[in-house]
Amino acid sequence: MEIRINSLENINEAARQFIDNIGDRTIFAFFGSMGAGKTTFIKAICEELGVEDVITSPTFAIVNEYTTGEGDPLYHFDFYRIKKLDEFFDMGGEDYFESGNLCFIEWPELIEEVMPEDAVNVTIKEQPDGSRVVTVE
Repeated sequence: MEIRINSLENINEAARQFIDNIGDRTIFAFFGSMGAGKTTFIKAICEELGVEDVITSPTFAIVNEYTTGEGDPLYHFDFYRIKKLDEFFDMGGEDYFESGNLCFIEWPELIEEVMPEDAVNVTIKEQPDGSRVVTVE
């Protein structure tokens, strides 16, 4: 599936399209270069899921937990600063992945060895005109 984000004005529409197509999958690995819009798109998805908290990048915390409008936990990870896999295990990373709750993961390539096989790869690429193309595999 491919979703086009022409501008920030239609990012929530793109997020709704993403949500409408996730089915029962829960683990999403977001790939893209620095500045591609991973955090911005995840923030829009969280908003569309009814998260009322302030949604920020978990760059320093590694994981932020939010509650959806349905009352379910949602986990947003940013592994950009992780130095070794032990940090993933020390934070209880496997428990999050096995929780059955939505997990949105930025910089999954840094924990590649422990990524669940059923994780859905989401790639965000900036286009020359500034729009973004989101590919969900």
